Amino acid sequence: MRVPALAGVVIAAALLGGAAGVVVADRAGLIDGETTISVAAPETQAPEKATAPPIRTTGFDPARIYANRSGGVVTIYADLGPDGQSQGSGFVVDRKGTILTNAHVITNVASSSNVRGARAVFVEYADGERAPAEIVGWDLFSDVGAIRVDAGDHTLQPVPLGNSADVVVGQPVAAIGSPFGNQTSLAVGVVSATGRSIASLTSRYAVADAIQIDAPINRGNSGGPLFDAAGRVIGINAQIRSNSGTAEGVGFAIPINVAKRALDQLIRTGRVAYAYIGITTQDVTPGLARRFGVAADRGALVVAVEPGTPAARAKLRAGSQRESYNGLSVTLGGDVIVAIAGKPVRSADDVSRIVTDELMPGETVPFEVLRDGDTPVTVQVALGERPLQPSS
Repeated sequence: MRVPALAGVVIAAALLGGAAGVVVADRAGLIDGETTISVAAPETQAPEKATAPPIRTTGFDPARIYANRSGGVVTIYADLGPDGQSQGSGFVVDRKGTILTNAHVITNVASSSNVRGARAVFVEYADGERAPAEIVGWDLFSDVGAIRVDAGDHTLQPVPLGNSADVVVGQPVAAIGSPFGNQTSLAVGVVSATGRSIASLTSRYAVADAIQIDAPINRGNSGGPLFDAAGRVIGINAQIRSNSGTAEGVGFAIPINVAKRALDQLIRTGRVAYAYIGITTQDVTPGLARRFGVAADRGALVVAVEPGTPAARAKLRAGSQRESYNGLSVTLGGDVIVAIAGKPVRSADDVSRIVTDELMPGETVPFEVLRDGDTPVTVQVALGERPLQPSS
């Protein structure tokens, strides 16, 4: 898995101490990374589903989306103690008072490697009322955070969650949040791309399947919802790429399916666990396959295997032969992954997507690979849990 070169600085779309907190991932792939997960005591039941129905409409009506959904969007203020203040956005997802946001809104991850939750969090509703909130937990791997308010303090308006797997390029979207502290602001645009692998702001792992949008989001929008035309949340607005520090038409949202997975684990078990194999991979394309005699025109080249990892124990093979192909540096000679657990692998991002989204630690799954360019081999990999600290 790899993260494309940045077209500008990756900036958290939250205010931190009056300025943007900038954290750029320095390592990509399914390899050891540094992160922290912290949660409050877990509950035994998953959060209730929002009761608001989808908006019935024949077209994209931003005014109607705003009228029906802005009451469920909140502004979040976090006191980070010595690390300053943070301001972002969030949205109510159930009548118990659970609110989704970004991890970098409610922790000091943007300014410290010793990650801690805010010592005080407050939410401001669309009507201007404020209430204290407690931190439920956070997942730095996906930059998802959850807080909870007392459901009796204010009338809650939960928003419905959609399916980010159904998002397509070109569809219209509406973002609601509090850029620069301007409460409950609306921005509209379209989905510019799907399936982006982006540098995480909160860990050394990439976030797969991010949604790229051209709707202008700025600092303070972090944690706010991205709605489809039916008023369903399809993503959490998280970051922009910018040379100026403000919106330049390239924003990214964490897919809501990833956020739902994280929230469900936080609620049920008190922590978030991701499967882990310990490899770095690179795309196979038809032209590359023809040039170097690879028997599959799509797949993922294994270019590195971390010692002591599940991949190393399963004896997946990394390449060692460096070649240049149309200006790209490629590493050949290793296994070419073409399927994992019966799911086809057509790119390096597919490896991350399948392992992260569909598998769990402790499972043993078959990796279908081509060895020596053309020999089919099935390798059984006992998946580990993504580590919190880098390997030594």
